[in-house]
Parts: sequence; C-alpha cells; structure tokens
Amino acid sequence: MEKSWKITLSDGTKLENLGMNGNNFISETEVTEETFNGKLSKVIIEGTEDGKETKQEFEHMELVQIVQEEDGYHFVLRELSAEELKNIKMQGDIEYLAMMSDIDLEEV
Repeated sequence: MEKSWKITLSDGTKLENLGMNGNNFISETEVTEETFNGKLSKVIIEGTEDGKETKQEFEHMELVQIVQEEDGYHFVLRELSAEELKNIKMQGDIEYLAMMSDIDLEEV
C-alpha cells in the first residue's frame, strides 16, 4: 500500500505517511480520539491520487471512527454539512438561552 497521504489539523498537527483504503486513512502510528479533539475546524488533506498530487481543504470535519487493525489504525473523517452546522448552532443558542433564563433543559 502506498503511503502518500498527509493530513494537517487546525492546530498544525501533521499525520504523515498515511495509507488509504476506500475512505479510511491508515496510520502505522497510534491515533486516538484525543489526536483529533478540537482540531477539526480546518483540515488539509494532501496526497497522490491516480498519479496526480491533490490538496483539499475542509472546514468543520468530524471523526467518524478509529479502528485498530493488524496493519495500523484505520480512521475516517467527514465534513459536516451546512444543515448539520445550522443545527449545531441552533442547539447551542437554545442551551445558551436556557442557561441565561435559568431553565433546566433536562426537566423540560
């Protein structure tokens, strides 16, 4: 498997020498949820695809899963849709208003 992929997270963390299988990136070094926590607001993915260099920038990604296999740590990232971002913002607004109004959302 060609290890030609590199991911740069929003805090500058670089995951290099990654393989790819479908939409799974494969790292021989350990990656955990902590590797990605708070670092997916901007993600740059660089690699070689069909013999061509490619570079894509994403905003607002999320970690879908990490699975440890014999050949390394397989992980999947995906970009959040505009609708998902809208819902996240709306939920945050609701929670803020509830806090400011001293309303317990757990009881409602």
